[in-house]
Amino acid sequence: MPSSTRPSSLRHTTRVLDACETMIAAGGPVPAESLAEASHTRVRALSESFDLILGVTPREFGQALRTGRARALLRSSSSVGLVLEGGGFTSVHSYCETSPPTLGMDRSEQLDRARGQQLRWTTISGHLGCIIVVASDRGLAAVRIGVSPRALLGEVAAAFPEASLNEDPVGLSDAATAIALLSQGRSARIHLSLDVHGTAFQWRVFEALRQIPSGEVRSYAEVAASIGAPRAVRAVGTACGANPLAIVIPCHRVVRSDGSLGGYRWGIDVKKQLLEAEASSLGVRPATRPTLR
Repeated sequence: MPSSTRPSSLRHTTRVLDACETMIAAGGPVPAESLAEASHTRVRALSESFDLILGVTPREFGQALRTGRARALLRSSSSVGLVLEGGGFTSVHSYCETSPPTLGMDRSEQLDRARGQQLRWTTISGHLGCIIVVASDRGLAAVRIGVSPRALLGEVAAAFPEASLNEDPVGLSDAATAIALLSQGRSARIHLSLDVHGTAFQWRVFEALRQIPSGEVRSYAEVAASIGAPRAVRAVGTACGANPLAIVIPCHRVVRSDGSLGGYRWGIDVKKQLLEAEASSLGVRPATRPTLR
C-alpha cells in the first residue's frame, strides 16, 4: 500500500474499531450520534468508514451483533484484512468468531450446519389453516403456513434433511402462542432469537420488513429504497419469497406500487387475511395501498 494512502486507511480502521467495540459493549446498535462521539468523528464520516472497511452501515453491523451474524459479516468483507492490519481489531474479530455463522451461507454450508442438529417443532391451528413453528438450539428456524401438520412437517424435513425433528409442544408453547396472536393481528413478543440462513442482501430486506408497523404496508420499491438499493425491486421480491419465518418477518406487509397485493409464499388469500386481521385489531381499514413516505 502506498505510504500516502496508508494513514487515511488507518484512520478509517480506527474509527470502525472504536465504533465496533462500542456496539459490542452495548450488545447491538447504538444511536448514530453517540457512536460518532465514541469514534471521535462525525456521523457521515463514520458511515463512510464503515462502507469502506466492512461494506455495511454501523447500524447493520450492530444488528449483526444482536442477531449473532457478525462473524460471517466480517468474513464476507473484502477489506477485513485491512481491518485486522489496522491494529487492535483482533478483539472484535475474536468476539465475532464466537457468534453463530448465519449470514451469506450457501446451500451446502447450510446443510453442513444442520447436520446432527436437534430441531423442535409444534403446530398451531387457526383461521389461516395450520402453522408449524420450528426452533433450533440457537432460536426460531422456521415458521410455515399450510393445510396440514403432516404436509408442513414434510416441508421442514426437506428443508433440513440433515437435522433430527422432535415434537415439543410444551417447550415451544410460548413461541406458538405469540405467533398465534400475531396471526390474529394482535401484538406479541417472541422471546427467541432468529436462527435464519440468508445472504447479506436477504438479511437487509428481512430487517427492513421487521420495521414495517402492523396495520401498514410498503411497496417493494419502498423497501428497496429503504435499504439503499432502489434498483433492486425484483431482488426484494425474491427475498420476500425466500422468507423462512412467516408472520414473524412480515413479508405480507409488502405490496405492489399500484396497491395490489402481489405474490405471497403462502398464498394470496393468507396474505389478505393477515392484513385484514391487523387492520381489524387496530380498528382501521385494511392497508392495501403503500404508505408513502
